[in-house]
Amino acid sequence: MKIINSISKIILIGILFFSTLTGFSQEEKNSELYKTIMSKDSLLFNVGFNTCDISQFENLLSADFEFYHDKDSISDKALFLHNLKKGLCGSIESYKARRYLVPNSTEVYPLYKKGVLYGAMQMGIHQFYEKSVSKNESLANAKENFGSTARFTHVWLLNNGIWKLRRSFSYDHQNANTAGTKSDIFDNDQEIKKWLAQNNVPALGIGVITNGKLQEVKVFGELKKGVTAPYNTIWNVASLTKPITAMVTLKLVSQGKWNLDEPLDKYWIDPDIKNDPNYKLLTTRIILSHQTGFPNWRHMNESGKLDFKFKPGTKYQYSGEGFEYLRKALEKKFNKKLDQLADELIFKPLKMNDSQLVWNDKIDLTRFAIGYDNKGNAYEPTKIKTANAADDLMTTLSDYGTFLCSVMNGEGLSQKVFEEMNAHQIQTKKDKYFGLGFEIYDFGNGEYALSHGGADKGVQTLAFILPKTKEGVLIFTNVDDGYKVYEKIITHYLGENGKKLIAIETK
Repeated sequence: MKIINSISKIILIGILFFSTLTGFSQEEKNSELYKTIMSKDSLLFNVGFNTCDISQFENLLSADFEFYHDKDSISDKALFLHNLKKGLCGSIESYKARRYLVPNSTEVYPLYKKGVLYGAMQMGIHQFYEKSVSKNESLANAKENFGSTARFTHVWLLNNGIWKLRRSFSYDHQNANTAGTKSDIFDNDQEIKKWLAQNNVPALGIGVITNGKLQEVKVFGELKKGVTAPYNTIWNVASLTKPITAMVTLKLVSQGKWNLDEPLDKYWIDPDIKNDPNYKLLTTRIILSHQTGFPNWRHMNESGKLDFKFKPGTKYQYSGEGFEYLRKALEKKFNKKLDQLADELIFKPLKMNDSQLVWNDKIDLTRFAIGYDNKGNAYEPTKIKTANAADDLMTTLSDYGTFLCSVMNGEGLSQKVFEEMNAHQIQTKKDKYFGLGFEIYDFGNGEYALSHGGADKGVQTLAFILPKTKEGVLIFTNVDDGYKVYEKIITHYLGENGKKLIAIETK
């Protein structure tokens, strides 16, 4: 077993080293190569192994195929097929095994020679379940029982446009259902460093909420070359600003100082739309649920001016302009700037001492995560002097995690307002809605998640909280395409609920 593990590790290290030298890294899941390898995997196991269709193995294995197993030594193609026919598929009437690929465990790396693709390395974790059938029981009615978990590494070669499996390594077999426990890269600094490098993510922050409290903060990577990102790194979180503005407003509503359904023209009318009677329909409820009819930003219009794309309250369209409209109305009503209101209602009560909506001398630049593009070029920090209701909050994982816990627990909100915040104000896609300030993922049976994300130059952030189970996760990255690491983190920390989130998002 140790010998086989050593062989596979040596090959793996070599391939990853080769990929580092040549600039080729792990394939994204939407790439053609990834899809091709996954289709071959499906033919090999879902069709071949799981139904004992030996022809699939005969077609997909190369003539010089070699199989390395940590418990059954080495087999060539002939011996492997013989064992398959006589063993697993020899008594199918009384015994059946099925292989399941552990979700999100597969990694695919391209293999190149002089710039030409000649193969791919596939690594992952799979589980095997068995059906033991009693004398008077049918195979269809037999219960599947867990058999084992194992890691695998496959070397696929491309020859004249045809993919063949050249080598297969099967190792680290476990009799307990431990899939993923040894691959928890989030507890392994070297593994996470390698993973971030593969995905070109300079710095990553993760906050974990359990039992309604922020229980864990992890920060990985570097702020810049040679400077480790500290646990209290300050991040620009882009549109995760919007939930702050929403909660400021909802707390004022709970205090009886603001009304969700009062027309906002009493306090503010944007000059660009003063001649359009639709402005009379704008309310806080419509803004917080993104039904204003505004574009995301007015500069996206050829005219550069604000306008209505549809009648307010009739459709969903995400809009930062809507939140800025609300900010101006709030500031007129209370004669205070948004950053003052946020300080009074959120930052100071929750002791969010590292959070602010404007750029000033309070920011500790030695802890600030500068944003990068996906080629490693740094952006100039956005140094706003006037609070934006929709963008550019600067905060830490600890501060924002504390804020999310307060949202989850309804702190500072009346019961009625809390219910309005969680209500389906408008549907955006199947099983997905906007409430007041948060997206809502409906799992069914009363279970749901509140969410918001942020995206800007050099910023990708995401947060999920589950009010019923009192759990949540927040993810901060400082690169244009930091979203590439989301799925692995969400499914790791939120388990089955994380898978449900991914399923809804990808429908």
